[in-house]
Amino acid sequence: MKYLFSISLFSMLLLAGLNSCAQRDKSKRPSPPATATQKVGETTVTINYSQPSVKGRVIGKDLEPKDGQVWRAGANEATVFEIDKDVLVEGKTLPAGKYGFYVLVTGDVWNMIFSKTWDTWGTNYNENDDMLRVSVKSGKAAVFAEKLSYSISAEGQVSLLWGDTETSFSVKEK
Repeated sequence: MKYLFSISLFSMLLLAGLNSCAQRDKSKRPSPPATATQKVGETTVTINYSQPSVKGRVIGKDLEPKDGQVWRAGANEATVFEIDKDVLVEGKTLPAGKYGFYVLVTGDVWNMIFSKTWDTWGTNYNENDDMLRVSVKSGKAAVFAEKLSYSISAEGQVSLLWGDTETSFSVKEK
């Protein structure tokens, strides 16, 4: 009887341990993690985000970004924008460091927000933590992006593709 109890207890602990390890595997999430990184001159620019999928839903109605609401510019944890040297974003200074990256859409104007708070879940956003905001125009993407994606060119053009929308901003060495 003790043997059977020990085997049962061991089996339950093993299954619980495997389950908790599986939950830590972020690649299994519906919106898996992704990274865009690029050297822009001597500066490394990195964006860590999670990739939601459109799945037939309407961006702006069923999915973010919604007009007038701050969005984490990804899914799950806040999107993190990291630079290892001071840069100019659309001509404005952004010191080296990690930032929570958020978007506030108003029509075709996208306000790119770099927040001092970067290690957080979701859109846990506080305007008082803004380090920098820049406004850029969005446009129609050449190709529909089922999954949110970021790209960074060697010239410092950071592009966000989501559904049928593309928006970009420039990052230059200071």
